[in-house]
Amino acid sequence: MSRAAVILAAGAGSRFGRPGEKLRANVGRATILGAAVAPALEAGLDELVVVTGATDLSDLCPPEATVLSNGNWKEGQATSLRAAVDWCHRQGHSAMVVGLGDMPGLTAEAWRTVAEAPGGPIVVATYRGRRGHPVRLDAEVWPSLPLGGDEGARALIARHPELVTEVACSGRPADIDTREDLRRWS
Repeated sequence: MSRAAVILAAGAGSRFGRPGEKLRANVGRATILGAAVAPALEAGLDELVVVTGATDLSDLCPPEATVLSNGNWKEGQATSLRAAVDWCHRQGHSAMVVGLGDMPGLTAEAWRTVAEAPGGPIVVATYRGRRGHPVRLDAEVWPSLPLGGDEGARALIARHPELVTEVACSGRPADIDTREDLRRWS
């Protein structure tokens, strides 16, 4: 089974400031995006894919990453997910494990746990019983993902709970949307 780690990082981050500013902000010794990408890379999946859009963030990505630009990013997160699906399909991956570029607290262990978990075609990380990221989507569910809008797999997960396996993970699943979120994080 070939699995790709996918980081969705195409949004403008308008609640934080100017486009691209949020993911370039520092959290600890790294940028927010860098802190989100590092554990996905460390997890050692078959490929690391970062989907950008509002601004070019390729300079924040490690050279091992495949950086995709989503020209339709204004149409919502689903278009970034679709760009990743199309890429993963062309590369022959059988699953993708998806996280967000503004979630610097996910661990490599969480990425691996979700990637390797037995179960249905959708595997969701949980933190103290609450669902979060990353989320594994096997190729069989890719055609059912939305084509537009600001929800990725959430609607599919809600409509088909029988397809979902939850796995407990460690880490800090909060995202950083605003400057106040960043202050709380630090």
